[in-house]
Amino acid sequence: MAGKSASRFYDEMIDEKGQTRVPYQAFKDWLESQSPESLTRKRAEADLIFRRVGITFAVYGDNEGTERTIPFDIVPRIFPAAEWKRMEAGLRQRVRALNRFLHDIYHEQDIIRAGVVPAEHILGNAQFRPEMKDVKVPLDVYANIAGIDIVRAGKGEFYVLEDNLRVPSGVSYMLEDRKMMMRLFPDLFARNLVAPVAHYPDLLLDSLRAVAPQGAAEPVVVVMTPGMFNSAYFEHAFLAQQMGVELVEGQDLFVAENHVYMRTTRGPRRVDVIYRRVDDDFLDPQAFRADSSLGVPGLLKVYRDGNVTLANAIGTGVADDKSIYPYVPEFIKFYLGEEAILNNVPTYMCRKKEDLKYTLAHLSELVVKEIHGAGGYGMLIGPTASKDEIERMRAALTATPEKYIAQPTLALSTCPTFVDAGVAPRHIDLRPFVLTGRSERLVPGGLTRVALREGSLVVNSSQGGGTKDTWVLES
Repeated sequence: MAGKSASRFYDEMIDEKGQTRVPYQAFKDWLESQSPESLTRKRAEADLIFRRVGITFAVYGDNEGTERTIPFDIVPRIFPAAEWKRMEAGLRQRVRALNRFLHDIYHEQDIIRAGVVPAEHILGNAQFRPEMKDVKVPLDVYANIAGIDIVRAGKGEFYVLEDNLRVPSGVSYMLEDRKMMMRLFPDLFARNLVAPVAHYPDLLLDSLRAVAPQGAAEPVVVVMTPGMFNSAYFEHAFLAQQMGVELVEGQDLFVAENHVYMRTTRGPRRVDVIYRRVDDDFLDPQAFRADSSLGVPGLLKVYRDGNVTLANAIGTGVADDKSIYPYVPEFIKFYLGEEAILNNVPTYMCRKKEDLKYTLAHLSELVVKEIHGAGGYGMLIGPTASKDEIERMRAALTATPEKYIAQPTLALSTCPTFVDAGVAPRHIDLRPFVLTGRSERLVPGGLTRVALREGSLVVNSSQGGGTKDTWVLES
């Protein structure tokens, strides 16, 4: 299994000399003592349990069925404590700056006046919500829950690939993957001092209560879901259950006397904080999409008047738009007076003439993404694309360059992964979750996603990716 690591990719377990990296030593010794048959049985057991529990997601437009389990890999991704500490500092810094940016663009707009970001990139952004201008949000926190996608490239350096601030998903898989590993391989946790992640729901509830409207002595928190047909419904129900709060749909809530109430068997109950997993457009049919049956009529006015908190705030999407991403290191400098701890991936903004020219000339080398795209859709990975795919992207770029950005194809790190052929390297990324209430907090770990197809760089579950448990060693 272990051998000399491929020179192009950073292998999380094996270094370039073929030696096991220190954090993985105890795990590698254990792995080599396991038979392929026993690992195969454990993998099948995990899949069966996930199906029984209902840990599934929906793939829209999938003709094979509406529900799938996300493949779970039994080889964890492991971080030493010192490495995680630096990443954690960079994540806190980034989310703090993004919250400052969101407050600024909906209030003073200093960053626009300073010329750091052109006004049209913000005010003309489809995710910018004029309805949020001068709205006071508790503690000036807009992104209460942020999922930041991190990749490790060729020489071991970390890059932020994407910021997810609207309704970031995946944390339930982080928690369930850990429970599964502890159930299948309890002996591993006796050999390795792995920092816990199970307290995430407690931190989440505490962060949500911290941003309740003034005067709410015992804040009532609910999780608002679009319903059981949403792709992440399992997660919505899971988090509500883990926090001990109600899972509601729009039809369970109503507005009266400028407050939000929940219908219960004991009569109406006032709601103070809504952890909403519903997109902005569908929250209030009186303010946004009139055809929405998922929202609550009158919700925006109650929110603007400070009588209910929405987490995340309306309008956070402008900060995680791919057209804004290239500016985040400048936000950190502008708002915090600091250099970014975590680097961005170099990015070409195709709305710029020179960047478009370069992109068109190097399509076979670049990754091209739609600014508003998600889940791996609408993406071109040049080195693995066919000539037809490249020419279709060329036509799209020429017609609407402002809809795209381009980035170098990173040599994403690999981690040993148990596949049909045995243990083999597969590309991975990481999504840690940063919670913000009175401060930025996160559990030591995150959702590691893995591209199960050999050579694939696309880790999204909708594109056939799987997940791994993420370990942060305590010593």
